[in-house]
Amino acid sequence: MKKILKSPADIYLEEADELLEKGDIVQASEKYYKAAEEAIKTISVYFKISPENWTLASINRAALEISKVLGGEILDYWNSATALYTATLDQDTLKILIKDVKRLVEIANEKYNELLGRS
Repeated sequence: MKKILKSPADIYLEEADELLEKGDIVQASEKYYKAAEEAIKTISVYFKISPENWTLASINRAALEISKVLGGEILDYWNSATALYTATLDQDTLKILIKDVKRLVEIANEKYNELLGRS
């Protein structure tokens, strides 16, 4: 039986989904943001653009560098995560932005699996 490893981003996503089901939009939004943050860090490792210390500025720079390689949608996904964290949103907007965060995590997982030689 193949053991599946969960990334930190996956764990944050699961926690966010659970919080959203309970109606805790604020806490869920924070967890979705953290999932996106971890996804950016993972993709950064793949492209060897990791800074020594992670700060908001370095994560933003990493997202920009990643977007130069993978396309502008990376910045769109990252911006969605930022909006989740900083704005009070209605349910419909929230659902759209969550899809973006989940896509960013999928991309990070793909790159992580490539690093591990599992793709």
